[in-house]
Amino acid sequence: MIDIEKYFKKGDLIPAIIQEASTGEVLMLAYMNRESLKKTLETGYTWFWSRSRQELWNKGATSGHVQKITEIKGDCDDDTLLIKVIQTGAACHTGNHSCFFKDVDFEIKS
Repeated sequence: MIDIEKYFKKGDLIPAIIQEASTGEVLMLAYMNRESLKKTLETGYTWFWSRSRQELWNKGATSGHVQKITEIKGDCDDDTLLIKVIQTGAACHTGNHSCFFKDVDFEIKS
């Protein structure tokens, strides 16, 4: 069993980057608290903490667009998780496969 507490030394929430296992595409970023991480580890599916609703949510519980976990990695500081999943349907609430679909216009100045 992993030491969950080591991920929460800096705060009560940690970012979780969700990545499509087969393609490497980044699907979304969400936040986890201790309870959501425990449920994720117990069930093999992603659970998050909604900062706006202040409640746990199981990704895809109502839409059917579930995320089955294939791998979890912690970063070098133990304060962010990379979770690789098999995504069923769209990851984004907008219906897009990934939440990262908006282009940002920028100019690199030398």
